[in-house]
Amino acid sequence: MSRASEHTTEQPSPPTKPVKKQVHPVDQVPPIGKLATLGLQHVIAFYAGAVLVPLLIASAIKLDSDALTMLITADLFTCGIASLLQAVGIWKIGVRLPLLQGITFATLAPVIKIANDHGGGRVGLLTVYGAVISAGVVTFLIAPFFARLVRFFPPVVTGTLITIIGICLLPVGAGDATRDPASKLPDAGNGRWLLYAIGTIVLIVLMQRFFRGFWATISILLGLVIATTVAWMLGDTGFEKVGEAPWLGFTDPFAFGWPRFDVVAIVSMIVVLLVVAVESTGSVFATGEIVGKRITKAHIAATVRADGLATVIGGTFNSFPYTAFSENVGLVRLTGVKSRFVVAAAGGIMIVLGLLPKTAKLVETIPSPVLGGAALIMFATVAIVGIQTLGSVDFTDHRNLIIAGTSLAMGLYVQFSQSVAPESVIVAGATVQVPELPGVDGAVPGLLQIPFSTGITMGAITAILLNLLFFHTGSRGPAVAGRGSIRLAEVNEMSAETFRETFGGLVQNTGWVVDRAFAQRPFETTHDLRAAFSEAMLTGSDEEQLQLIRSFPDLGDEDDAGNPTAVDHKGLTLLDDEQHDTVTGLSAAYHEHFGFPLVICARETERFERVLRNGWTRMENSPTSERSFALIEIAKIANYRFDDLVAEANPIATARLSRFDEVGRLGGTGR
Repeated sequence: MSRASEHTTEQPSPPTKPVKKQVHPVDQVPPIGKLATLGLQHVIAFYAGAVLVPLLIASAIKLDSDALTMLITADLFTCGIASLLQAVGIWKIGVRLPLLQGITFATLAPVIKIANDHGGGRVGLLTVYGAVISAGVVTFLIAPFFARLVRFFPPVVTGTLITIIGICLLPVGAGDATRDPASKLPDAGNGRWLLYAIGTIVLIVLMQRFFRGFWATISILLGLVIATTVAWMLGDTGFEKVGEAPWLGFTDPFAFGWPRFDVVAIVSMIVVLLVVAVESTGSVFATGEIVGKRITKAHIAATVRADGLATVIGGTFNSFPYTAFSENVGLVRLTGVKSRFVVAAAGGIMIVLGLLPKTAKLVETIPSPVLGGAALIMFATVAIVGIQTLGSVDFTDHRNLIIAGTSLAMGLYVQFSQSVAPESVIVAGATVQVPELPGVDGAVPGLLQIPFSTGITMGAITAILLNLLFFHTGSRGPAVAGRGSIRLAEVNEMSAETFRETFGGLVQNTGWVVDRAFAQRPFETTHDLRAAFSEAMLTGSDEEQLQLIRSFPDLGDEDDAGNPTAVDHKGLTLLDDEQHDTVTGLSAAYHEHFGFPLVICARETERFERVLRNGWTRMENSPTSERSFALIEIAKIANYRFDDLVAEANPIATARLSRFDEVGRLGGTGR
């Protein structure tokens, strides 16, 4: 080494810039202008649903105008606080996702029932707030345990309850649709109110049909604004009270007086809030999927804590229980804006609106028939959401059928057999007093009144108890295979080898799929067992999924006896020689092109012509896309095979499916 090189000093490397930690979109804070604009958009989408509950409650319990103003301002103020708790969070309270909180419709019928049973008006609200505060405290305290209780609220329970809630609320909307806007008395014979209600419905439907994106999400709000404007032009409402109201005002805590605590009312509200907690859990999972956040039990506990605390605050500040508004969950998906601070900004805006009495007075100008028309659509939508949830339930398991059917029957029996309080109505322009009509709720004493307090409470209690009876007490689970000899409990105790022998046929005995499904034990329901195979197929690598596809025979292949080996293609047994050659030609061309068999779910495409059309159309796909198509068809086949296993094990399901087969054959499209 030369002397020069010995004295050469190493140059220091330039300082590296610190690497910034990537912030998840949920935790990003947009610029202040964009933050305010996006927050206002959430408020607009939320506003109609937010103020609808206090309006309907006030109308149903005959609350005076000043008290209604207090309810609306308190509602907006506490909605803002609840949203901040959920989106920003403190300690272990709040899920810290973009969830906007609003008064849940689930408590509407119980609140009206409790208030009217305890004097109605301002007096009745005292018992309501005692129940709301008590139920909020219970909800907050059970939050750490609730994540473990979710398994007691499967789709058959939640779907049934949401359906009952929607159906039980429909009479509330119908009652408002027939009230005189001035006197608030029922006046069903007046065609003018009928036109307002139906006109509002038509407006909302047309906007849903022709508007897109954000404008469609605020169709309820636009419908209320347009219909109220028409009513003002025709002299059926006015804005005088808006001018008389002060610009600033604050509704004091316990503005109606110190709350009263009634055991029946409290227990009824707790039952309903358990359902609300399940509803919030669903919103959290939906939002987590939208924003790309994995939801854990800690998130669920934080969500329920925030709901409980917000409900206590609501009862204190003259409002009602809270949950996430699905409209705003949809808005997050629609806009793609995932920041929770946008929802926090919306919460701040609502707090400000809650301090403006003129805002509340403006809402009060909405005529009852207009409000009733909008409410009918919203409540019917709630019922449809319940029916949609029930669509995921496996009703081939007759126990689910019993749970849903009995709960619906009991809930509606109680709801429509309630005592009817004496009320004034308008008949031929004259006010007539209708006497009290006794109902089933008056026929039971003491604590037995709890399940009979409302249809929603009875439906909830029935569904929960029946689910415990059929799925969690002394049962080995439903029969799922082996002609009834293999029940769900036995499946959870099976060895891996026995599991493969029992269920391998679902996926052509492809080992890696069966083993991954086996690893997901224990299965609490047959739906979980079914889903395990679908999830297993999705987790496979490209090579594993290709192995699964190649395990299926080529379309048109036959065994030594001349029977087709293509899976479930029963319709291909009737092909003549020319048709058979056409199918085998398609299969050979497909296999040569893609390198794996043509897989088609015959239960959905059993006719010869449809099989050909389906196959030749798929020849135009790219290899990657076609592999995805093949996996979808395999998932369908596995799903139908699982139905066959359960039907074979369950005589009731077997009879039902046999009737479906007979109808299909008569129509020429048999399964």
